[in-house]
Amino acid sequence: MLAALLLLLVAAAPALAAVGRPEDRLSDPALESRAQDIGRELRCMVCQNQSIEDSDADLARDLRRIVRERVAAGDDRSAVMRFVHDRYGDFVLLRPPFNPVTALLWAMPLIALGGGAAVILARRRRFAALGIEPVPLSDAERRRLAELERGSGA
Repeated sequence: MLAALLLLLVAAAPALAAVGRPEDRLSDPALESRAQDIGRELRCMVCQNQSIEDSDADLARDLRRIVRERVAAGDDRSAVMRFVHDRYGDFVLLRPPFNPVTALLWAMPLIALGGGAAVILARRRRFAALGIEPVPLSDAERRRLAELERGSGA
């Protein structure tokens, strides 16, 4: 029982550290919830793939304090996001805006997919133009392949 409790505490430590100390939280639950929602949209610039709410880096803690100060001062979501964005740029946003600067970032998955398809097509055409055909499997290779397929349940 004690080992299970200790394991649970060790597993929960990163989540507890990211929340921060009670004095960092806003006393009004509605404001705290709003601050957490905003913090989930801001990137920790140290961890880079975590929101400031999920990170325990010192910079993320500072950004959480800034967000809570702005929310406590009465700023709405867009004012807080604009305040942080003006100081840290597009990189601080987990969902950066689509603009000429970030267009390549947004298009990169399609570019990579298209590039891969182009390479495959070019190689197939090159092999076809050179008259290179795939070498058929030998009887031994076919038997081995059948054994592997039966063994994997495929």
